[in-house]
Amino acid sequence: MRIFRFIIISLIVIFFITTIISLFIPSHVRIYKAIQINSSRDRVMDQISNVANWKNWYPGADSSKFFYETGSIKGLILNERKKQYIIITGRKQDEVTAEFVLTNKKIPTGWLMAANPGEHSVTIQWYIDFYLRWYPWEKFSSFMFERVYHPQLQQGLDNLKKFLEK
Repeated sequence: MRIFRFIIISLIVIFFITTIISLFIPSHVRIYKAIQINSSRDRVMDQISNVANWKNWYPGADSSKFFYETGSIKGLILNERKKQYIIITGRKQDEVTAEFVLTNKKIPTGWLMAANPGEHSVTIQWYIDFYLRWYPWEKFSSFMFERVYHPQLQQGLDNLKKFLEK
């Protein structure tokens, strides 16, 4: 009985210590990659803001179906069975915003563009924003986001660069 009580108390103490440590981890995490593309701002913006052009560079888009809303293409279906999509939510002069729509949450993503003065090139940044709850397992899992998502972001930007510079 004493060992059982010791185990229960130890687990409770470990949970509280882990929770307290996780409170020091930020609730908003942004991962991003950037690349310089030797192309005009308009050509880059056309590739990013027009979902039909994503087949040219977005990782996995060549085998994905389009997501239609009110008769026009709004995004890509990432997983039809799980109802996972990526949808464009807005377009500004130098930014295109989108959302990964998953079964239980939406993850904001987007592309920021900066024209390089005096050069015929554009620097583009692809980012994903994560908003985490206070749960320790969510906070600690955020340490893996970079390792999981950076390869996809880099591949997409490399594909975009190859496509626009050929």
